[in-house]
Amino acid sequence: MKKSLCSLLILLLILTGTVNGQVFEEVDGVLAVEAEHFFEQTNTDIRQWYIITEEVNPIRYFEDEENHASGASGGSYIKILPDTRKSREDPMRTGENFTEQAGLIGVVSYLVHINNPGKYYVWVRAYSQNSEDNGIHVGLNGEWPESGKRMQWCRGKHQWTWASKQRTAEVHCGVEELIYLQFDEPGRHTISFSMREDGFEFDKFVLTKEYLKPEGTGPAVMLR
Repeated sequence: MKKSLCSLLILLLILTGTVNGQVFEEVDGVLAVEAEHFFEQTNTDIRQWYIITEEVNPIRYFEDEENHASGASGGSYIKILPDTRKSREDPMRTGENFTEQAGLIGVVSYLVHINNPGKYYVWVRAYSQNSEDNGIHVGLNGEWPESGKRMQWCRGKHQWTWASKQRTAEVHCGVEELIYLQFDEPGRHTISFSMREDGFEFDKFVLTKEYLKPEGTGPAVMLR
């Protein structure tokens, strides 16, 4: 009985976030945050982000797909489920399994402290195994600027891949240096990500003042 209760509590932590209230700090122009360390998740009526580890695997309740936790930073990542549009042959249902409107579906938020305000490029480590699971939006302090919309991955399929590109009408695979957030003041801010395509797998994000792609699992996370 005690063992079952313990397992239930662990599952609840996995599904709702594990470091509520902690603040992640930017140091020398670099900020790193594990995707599973969100403090809040909203707009979950249609799609929801689930934390996935090798031990806790919510994917099996929705679909028969691979678990990619073994290659994730910290051994865990988040995925937005259910995933009903894996390829172009699957029907696109705007407002359900796809949305161009940032902040509409599946919003996860993170508390950060910025010491050096200015322009920061946003890098995300993602795993794309299908043709229609490679897009996400990013926002700041409840706003969703054009510079945070339509983050896109094309290369690096079937592996954890860092990217910072924005899909445009002319370049569907994304243009470099167009995805960024502008911090006008130092101090505490809220960074949020929302679904563009369901099935997106999200391991970690990094903000950098210089447009430099992170290597491996990226820089270490710093707590305020």
